[in-house]
Amino acid sequence: MKVQPYLFFDGRCDEAIAYYKAVLGAESTFLMRFKDAPDQPPPGVLPADWADKVMHSELRIGETVVMVSDGRCAGQPDFQGISLSLTVDGDAEADRLFAAFADGGTVQMPIGKTFFASRFGMVADRFGVSWMIITPPAG
Repeated sequence: MKVQPYLFFDGRCDEAIAYYKAVLGAESTFLMRFKDAPDQPPPGVLPADWADKVMHSELRIGETVVMVSDGRCAGQPDFQGISLSLTVDGDAEADRLFAAFADGGTVQMPIGKTFFASRFGMVADRFGVSWMIITPPAG
């Protein structure tokens, strides 16, 4: 069994893919647009301007595949009740990622040393995706 996150960006998926490539070094391993689906819905089911939106994509981030889509293309992603935890090697990398996500995002808990990590912080990025960034303590 495997559990994978699937994020819906409500029409901003191309922007999110480019962002995660730049910030996290994500690799896009698959991308299908609504217009490329083998079975098209009946006329009028999807708005005409959805043809070039992302129906499904997969991003490899380190050892994990995160699935993403434009979903309903309503214009405002809404990520509630979930946070992605990102474990990194080294405090400098944790600080870099935290700063990148905080730029245009919202700091939920400033990054710093805790009793369980040399660096830990919580931040929602510019799309509203909440990230917990952690550098485990040196062994």
